[in-house]
Amino acid sequence: MPLARSRWLPSLLLTAALPVIAAEGPEYGPELQGFEYPYTVKHFAFESQGKSLQMGYMDVAAHGKANGHSIVLMHGKNFCGATWDTSIKALSDAGYRVIAPDQIGFCTSSKPDNYQYSFQQLATNTQQLLKALGIQKATLLGHSTGGMLATRYALQYPEQVEQLALVNPIGLEDWKALGVPYRTVDQWHERELKLTADGIRTYERNTYYGGRWKPEFDRWVDMLAGLNKGPGHKQVAWNSALIYDMIFTQPVYYEFKDLKMPTLLLIGTSDTTAIGSDIASPEVKAKIGHYGVLGKQVAKLIPQSTLVEFPGMGHAPQMEEPEKFHQALLAWLNKTNPVR
Repeated sequence: MPLARSRWLPSLLLTAALPVIAAEGPEYGPELQGFEYPYTVKHFAFESQGKSLQMGYMDVAAHGKANGHSIVLMHGKNFCGATWDTSIKALSDAGYRVIAPDQIGFCTSSKPDNYQYSFQQLATNTQQLLKALGIQKATLLGHSTGGMLATRYALQYPEQVEQLALVNPIGLEDWKALGVPYRTVDQWHERELKLTADGIRTYERNTYYGGRWKPEFDRWVDMLAGLNKGPGHKQVAWNSALIYDMIFTQPVYYEFKDLKMPTLLLIGTSDTTAIGSDIASPEVKAKIGHYGVLGKQVAKLIPQSTLVEFPGMGHAPQMEEPEKFHQALLAWLNKTNPVR
């Protein structure tokens, strides 16, 4: 009997440990090595602020008949180029050449020790990528923080932007002007070092999706958590802290009135995203992050704007209801596309 037990006990212990191992989730490299992207990732090498950097990006040709237009997808803070997977397919199928970069500090791109992050710098980096790819004019599609970047890019290079589409962009209000307290970079860094998959999932469920969740969102939680706890843990957290400081201190809100191109706002109305709401007073927290109101307000500020609302949807309607989202997006693109 003791001999038999010695044979099955190790197996039993291993089996008992499996759920714990699985619950910990995957780990990915500092440039998201090990995570599978929907299309081939290429790398653009360039110099910036005295550093040799590289941007990961996907360059997907039009599937079928090309319409002669290119569209650049700009991801959000807790997202990557990979999270545009269904949008890349829908836009490529519609005849667009699709470029989906990962910005410096994110995902498959470099995370420098020190970098002066600004939306102007990220716009410049992206413009250099497009120039290297031979793209002189493009439509921009920006989600979340990518909406702030797309807005800055459109203000900085208006002659190179045909159309601008913003998906639940943050920055539809100026949080610091509304009373949200300042967090130092060190405080952001301390917060980012503690990120876990459970914490990310809880935040996104409550803030992005009004308490709802879909199993397919777990892949993106694992992507972010796996990057944050991998071998590049400290570099990822430090760059994330610098980026949060950029988001909070560099509003685009006051310049929406200066946009020159047709602009589409695609707004899930149940979204409550607002930077710093977790440390805001109850009075301030109560008045920020109301996308059902913010979309309408900003649509009035942008000269050539169209507002499409998705009632009851959250922060990422392109991921929550892809078919409905892409139908609305493509209808607007077809209507406002410059003739070539």
